[in-house]
Amino acid sequence: MRLGQPGERLPAAATLVTEEGDELGAVTTLPRDLPFGYHRLVSDDGEQLLIVAPERCPRPQRRAWGWAAQLYAVRSAASWGIGDLANLRDLGRWSSDHGAGFLLLNPLHAATPVVPWQPSPYFPSTRRFRDPPYLRIEDVPGAAALGERLRGLAAAGHGLNGERRIDRDRVAALKLAALDELWRARPRDAHDGLAAYRADQGEPLNQWALFCTAAEVHGGRWASWPAALRDREPAAMAAFAAEHAHRLAFHAWLQWLLDEQLGRATESIGLIADLAVGFAPDGFDAWSWRQHLAADTSIGAPPDAFNPLGQVWNLPPFDPQRLRAAGYRPFIETLRAVLRRAAGIRIDHVMGLFRLWWVANGADPKLGRYVRYPAGELLAIVALEAHRANALVIGEDLGTVEPEVRGALARRGILSYRLMLFEGTDAGRYPELALAAITTHDLPTVAGLWTGADLRQQRAAGLEPNEAGARQLRATLAELASAGASADEVILAAHARLAGTPSLLVSATLEDALRVEERPNLPGTTEAQAANWSLALPRSLEEIEADPLVGRLATALHR
Repeated sequence: MRLGQPGERLPAAATLVTEEGDELGAVTTLPRDLPFGYHRLVSDDGEQLLIVAPERCPRPQRRAWGWAAQLYAVRSAASWGIGDLANLRDLGRWSSDHGAGFLLLNPLHAATPVVPWQPSPYFPSTRRFRDPPYLRIEDVPGAAALGERLRGLAAAGHGLNGERRIDRDRVAALKLAALDELWRARPRDAHDGLAAYRADQGEPLNQWALFCTAAEVHGGRWASWPAALRDREPAAMAAFAAEHAHRLAFHAWLQWLLDEQLGRATESIGLIADLAVGFAPDGFDAWSWRQHLAADTSIGAPPDAFNPLGQVWNLPPFDPQRLRAAGYRPFIETLRAVLRRAAGIRIDHVMGLFRLWWVANGADPKLGRYVRYPAGELLAIVALEAHRANALVIGEDLGTVEPEVRGALARRGILSYRLMLFEGTDAGRYPELALAAITTHDLPTVAGLWTGADLRQQRAAGLEPNEAGARQLRATLAELASAGASADEVILAAHARLAGTPSLLVSATLEDALRVEERPNLPGTTEAQAANWSLALPRSLEEIEADPLVGRLATALHR
């Protein structure tokens, strides 16, 4: 493995083979017109991967603001109990009309398609494919022709909008039933793009379709599958694929539909996609890349002020040496998948490119250890893939961050992620190369913090909240408003101050725009304690677009 730049002198002569397969003969200096890419150097000592990447990721073309949204929560009257890609399209059009330059979205990563449907976008089966419940059924080719057969399913789906807590199992059952009908009745000439999409996605899509089908047949945990499928024996997989070819084609079709609908959703505004730090141990990525993972180990976090006991996330880490030996193929595939249709990417827990806290399965997280990763090579790959996608990159550099990390990210043109709750209200503290925001999905909303509702919710969930920390965070907001100010006044003042920072990007959550008191996720709780990743916004998309505070907030940010 070697990082190189055009014009760089090599330590010894080697045959250069470009990414396209062109052999340029023996060279001692890399050609000055060598394109960025993944090339090979071949010598008597063997073959070496040569990564030639731009020095910096693409920079935002101008200062811009946008909404940070949990798509599942953004429902309209036409939704089937969950926010979908048509809602994203409509939110994008409305936001763009009001001056927004981007939407920052939760991960759309796919869950294994069995019940119970995994609610957390940060615990996916795979980061390479998208979740079918986000499909708008009425926008699927052939939907209008089905008429009565879809009306009952649609009515049941619309009925789910009456409950604020999202019932993903019911949503998935209704939508998959509708999609089964549409697949069987599909017009044969309506899917000309499907074959091209399958050819473009290649073997990873075939493997995902096989995994989904095997999960439907044998259950959602691959460790319990027949040994030959569990261990990915080629003959067994080929036989299973041949036996279930029609169902594999169905799951590939779902991904094509998702890609098409996402493409239409991003015509009016740029999407900043979110890349989760890992994937579930019983999901597709762990099944297909098991040989590259560290066995019996989880990613987590050491103790800190917000989590004094430390954390275990139950996400298997890549073994850095095995990942490197694989030419970083899993990392490259993941980046390309998330960047597809995106104008940017937010890398969750970007510290994971430098080091990860490993905890042995079943051990106390306090006993974990940091394991280093080849950050220079990983950052070069990020820059290369971002260059190819013409996409900006944001690194979620919150929590325990080594000083040299932010310098390394800045040198690669990766934007920092700065929160007012941590940075304070002094606009001069915010760097230009950053996304500035008030809070995130794991922290209190402005209304929850200002009214004290967040502390009450933590106690109701059985947690022991950090009351001193909450008072400190509230004091930050109090610098911008009087003690008797309403939540509306605090929300507007905080975002007006944020808009005055020099940061290239500024975002506001839809939760704050609607004075929501609950966080999207309350860390340290189970499904029985809190409705994590499952609360819809309290107002429909139609109502959001007409809400006076939302409009005033958009105006403040646009200024």
